[in-house]
Amino acid sequence: MKKQYLKTKNACKVTFTLAKEAVKGAGTVHLAGEFNGWDPQAAPMKRMANGSFQIALTLESGRSYQFRYLIDGRTWENDWSADRYVPSSFGADENSVVDV
Repeated sequence: MKKQYLKTKNACKVTFTLAKEAVKGAGTVHLAGEFNGWDPQAAPMKRMANGSFQIALTLESGRSYQFRYLIDGRTWENDWSADRYVPSSFGADENSVVDV
């Protein structure tokens, strides 16, 4: 994850990247989290030339957001470079967290 704090407002541009090794040849990856109501279709990620998937979102600073990646509409994956992880309320899995 790459964070770029904006000087003009209380926000941070966060670039989320899911590595090629994590996607295992996936066709689609979507970013779902507290910032988009966990909508699995709200944030489709772009496939990069190196095989990873990427998206940039502007998030309000001073907060923490839970999120996960949805691969091909069926497999959830955490961010390998998340700031931390917290237990998910949907079973034994954990959610990734970004602190901005």
